[in-house]
Amino acid sequence: MSTYDTAHHKSAEYPQRTDQAKYKKLGSTHGRLDQFIGGHYADYNLSSLLFAHRLDDPKHVKIAVWSAPSRSKPSFEEAKRQNYRLAHKGEEFGPSWSNHWFRITLHIPPEFAEYERIQFEFDNSGEALIYTVEGDPIHGLTGGFNGDRRVEFIIPQADRDAGVSHFYIEGSCNGMFGIDDMDPPDPNRYYRLNSADLVVPNMEAWRLMWDFNAIHQVYNTLPDDSPLSKHSMYVANDIMNTFKRGSLESVSKARKLAQEILGKEWEKDIATDSKKAEEQKGTLWGVGHCHIDTAWLWPFSVTQQKSARSWSTQCNLIDRYPEHRFSATQAQQFKWTEELYPTLFARIKSKVAEGSFQPLGATWVEMDTNMPSGEALVRQFLYGQRFYQSRFGFKARTFVLPDTFGYSSQLPQISRQAGAPNFFTQKLSWNSINNFPHTTFNWVGLDGSQVLTHMTPVDNYNSQCDIGEIRRGMTGHKNLEVTEQSLLLFGNGDGGGGPTPPMLEKLRRARAIGKRTDAGGQLPLVKMGGSFDDFYESVRKETDNATKLPYWRGELYFELHRGTYTSHASIKKGNRKSEILMREAEYAATIASLIDPEYEYPKKRIDSAWEDLLLCQFHDVLPGSGIAMIYEDAEKKYASIQSSIHAVLNEAYSVIYHSSLPISAEQPAKTTGPIFAINNIPDYGRQEVIEVPLEAHAQIESRAAQLSKDGKTGYLLLSTKNAPSTLHTGCVKNSKDGEDALMLCSPRGLYANPKVEVKKETDDAFVMANNKISMKIENGRITSIYDKALDKELISYGQTGGLVIMEDHPNYWEDVDEFHLEKQTHLKFESVHIKEDGPLRAIIGASLQVGQSRIEINISMDAIPASLKADARSMIRFDAVIDWREKHQFLKFELPLDIYSDFATYDTQFGTVARPTHRNTTWDAAKFEVCGHKFADLSEYGYGVAILNDCKYGYATQGNIMRLSLLRAPTQPDADCDTGTHQFSFAIYPHQGTFVESDVAKVAYAFNAPMRLRYSKEPIDIALEPLALSCPFRLQNATNVMLETIKRGEDDDFSGDSKTIILRLYEHLGGHARAILKITGLEVVKAEVTNILEEHVEHLRIHKSSDLVEKKSEENEEDGDEDEDKKPKKDDSVSVKLSFRGYEIKTVRLTLASDGKKKKKERKRRESECSWVKI
Repeated sequence: MSTYDTAHHKSAEYPQRTDQAKYKKLGSTHGRLDQFIGGHYADYNLSSLLFAHRLDDPKHVKIAVWSAPSRSKPSFEEAKRQNYRLAHKGEEFGPSWSNHWFRITLHIPPEFAEYERIQFEFDNSGEALIYTVEGDPIHGLTGGFNGDRRVEFIIPQADRDAGVSHFYIEGSCNGMFGIDDMDPPDPNRYYRLNSADLVVPNMEAWRLMWDFNAIHQVYNTLPDDSPLSKHSMYVANDIMNTFKRGSLESVSKARKLAQEILGKEWEKDIATDSKKAEEQKGTLWGVGHCHIDTAWLWPFSVTQQKSARSWSTQCNLIDRYPEHRFSATQAQQFKWTEELYPTLFARIKSKVAEGSFQPLGATWVEMDTNMPSGEALVRQFLYGQRFYQSRFGFKARTFVLPDTFGYSSQLPQISRQAGAPNFFTQKLSWNSINNFPHTTFNWVGLDGSQVLTHMTPVDNYNSQCDIGEIRRGMTGHKNLEVTEQSLLLFGNGDGGGGPTPPMLEKLRRARAIGKRTDAGGQLPLVKMGGSFDDFYESVRKETDNATKLPYWRGELYFELHRGTYTSHASIKKGNRKSEILMREAEYAATIASLIDPEYEYPKKRIDSAWEDLLLCQFHDVLPGSGIAMIYEDAEKKYASIQSSIHAVLNEAYSVIYHSSLPISAEQPAKTTGPIFAINNIPDYGRQEVIEVPLEAHAQIESRAAQLSKDGKTGYLLLSTKNAPSTLHTGCVKNSKDGEDALMLCSPRGLYANPKVEVKKETDDAFVMANNKISMKIENGRITSIYDKALDKELISYGQTGGLVIMEDHPNYWEDVDEFHLEKQTHLKFESVHIKEDGPLRAIIGASLQVGQSRIEINISMDAIPASLKADARSMIRFDAVIDWREKHQFLKFELPLDIYSDFATYDTQFGTVARPTHRNTTWDAAKFEVCGHKFADLSEYGYGVAILNDCKYGYATQGNIMRLSLLRAPTQPDADCDTGTHQFSFAIYPHQGTFVESDVAKVAYAFNAPMRLRYSKEPIDIALEPLALSCPFRLQNATNVMLETIKRGEDDDFSGDSKTIILRLYEHLGGHARAILKITGLEVVKAEVTNILEEHVEHLRIHKSSDLVEKKSEENEEDGDEDEDKKPKKDDSVSVKLSFRGYEIKTVRLTLASDGKKKKKERKRRESECSWVKI
């Protein structure tokens, strides 16, 4: 301290003489400021004054414990009843993932009454949750010594007055980030009880610490030429000079000095501000957030606990800091809290009603958006928004995905249809190559729908509220020319926790500093008390309803984590198979509910299955980026979905196709009743070959068009084309427009159909061919695919197709980097041999050994084309079984084509996305691995080739080479990722014309949803409703419109007689359409377009087809036409007209006439009016 007292001489004259000798602060001051808190001088600096008392003796702190067995997670009521033993500090608890209940009794010394605060400090090295003795969860704790440490619990005033405090703590043996962070978790780790102390903090010393940190950070963060920075350095140094070890009086003086930066009486100003926080002005909107990964480095069960810990703590903080607004996403986590912690959920609901606790996000979980189907994305919003509406009385208007690995181009449309016009993320700030150019912009999807999108310039969703992050909220903003508003999401995230008191204290000080005139242009003014919705509305007002903002069209491709399209292949397979099954089951159950009034649509089972499927689409589960435990859980859920929904499906089919049963090798038929196949794709005629063991049913052998060489398998030819010639119908004739789209067919002979054959030309050359295409395998590689009709070779000259393996040693995150393409080995099929040589199906078998892995593959071609399209070609199908034992290797299938195009077309949700095959720019080059669903297609004028798959998502098209990613082998955080046996299929589908002219999309869907074989118990005719013979919903006049979903309405009374049918349709080629939806066999009283939440949008006019038929009949009579065959038949169908723009999703709700429950006698009468199908 200078001997010249500036304050004393302020009004005095400038002295004539002085004996002072002083220079400005030297560079060493910078380092000195780091020594005021903690570190080497902790016993001498401010840290020495942070606590006044600390007691841990048995007289004041009594600890008893009960350890729950294994990984069980008992309720509070169950835990409270157990026998507890004494425990002590320093004791270790385990193993990993186990839970231990502590019963705490504190005796508070009377002399502590004079202190502002008394708290209990509990550090079990892991996570913990405090309960009242009544069982109310009230506060979460995080032990250990990382930055997310939060171990203090403030003793309630009532307990202080009583002198004793009782509560329970559930301590869990895992940290905020699981067991070993990104390394595979050690299952036998134990956790030390570091502290269980009764503590008295010196709150004024803590406040000085927060003051000093804020001032110090201003100095460290602002530019060297900033006056505020220099002033902050000077004041921070003065604070250190003023502080005296052991002196609380010096703390008060130092806090007075801090006001030079924070402002005079700043605490009173901020306190006043905080009481009316919603009225605060500012440009950096501080909203508390707690990103909780629903599973990642921990399983689902631990997330349930994380939600309770995090959200109970936030309720506590809201009470302590009136300006605090906390946001949380994921309806699934709210549902878990409601079920497992009902008193906490009630407290949350009261905070939601006040506006301080803000549910948002709109979806069931924060899902991956690359791989789920379009319908699955719709259900994410449907289930999420309906939960929010039912529990909180509103739907979220802001869609939030801060941590997902890229964003589908259909999300803007889906989000808007779900009532969410706003979108928040920040993940693209992680891009490995290109810096995304916008902060706030209009994101435009495939169909032209837009959402107002904000990517926080702070570049994270778990800000610690340091001055550097706050400054980045301004300096990182890329659209300052239009708006300077931005969001600051603060709070510990990923593993939960959320905001902490120090963060809120930092924000109070940041706001105080931001009010300074010399902070302008250097620090944004922090605004508290707002919400996401308020922020977006404010931006709209500032930017003329966002018209001043830039526009980004198409997908938001994430330049990282590309390996997640392939990792954990079994999870991808479980997802695809479950999505396809759900679609089929909902349609079957809908038809069954229309046919039989006694059948009750199984809404609860369907909802339960969807919730599990949506849960497994969380962005660290489906992508395969988590620990092994979560995939064990996911596999169980997929198995449960398959079991439950197959039961739903079979129950529905037994109603639709009376007393029929499925044919399967697992349960061979016990009777010899007739066999038939169900076409499970509504309004789509198809033909295919089904391979089935002879032992599955006695008629397989006689009905098969081909038997396998080993005599164990039959190959059945099934086609809906001309099905009336093989299915004798009685009272209902199939109209010509639907004769190829029947829902039922029986096996047929090959007759005059062309045959397929395979020949061995030389020891290492095999040719498989039918009348349209041929394929040659030579020296273990595909050397030719030849289109006979067009005399066209598809394999590029000098190149070959087949399997390729690449070294996969990425730089970070066990991802995949572009250099994996530089080190590859082309694999050769070995032990090539003819397994089947036609006439219906030819199969070439092959195998090869790769390192420790064994690959068995069957390559097949059918005599028939892949579809009923007149110029359709056959598929070349690959059925692989791989025992995969590699590490850090990437297995792909590649196909070099003699096709030139600047882009390839990939299947995506409700449409397609075109991506470059060239690498002109860094944006193009970054897409060396992309996501596609059921197919990718490379076409030029006149011809194209698609690669189809039944459970894969990773693709790449580089120049003329198409690649399908098959298997990876990363080792973090799952050391055995993908180790084991995999079974999957893919196919090459050549087609005449471009992709838009082809039927690739429909063929790919059929490839994923093969027909289902069933049999009747008795060899007699099967009575069928017309609804069982053909789909009652037909699309006409628009081949570019697809019918995706048929289900019952969400608000139907399923035990009553009110019935609505929901149809989801979409345009899939990128152009306009005027479709006619024809409805047959149903009495439709109302038709309307809804959004995806099934909320009314517009009414549709219902046109009766019979009116047109009668008019035509009158014209014929006037002409004297007596030919019965030429007379129009009576048509009771109705139709509605639908207009589509390119890639538009449209949901139609049909309300059916109410007819009440039917008696069995009436049911019998209905059956007598059915079609009779002779099989």
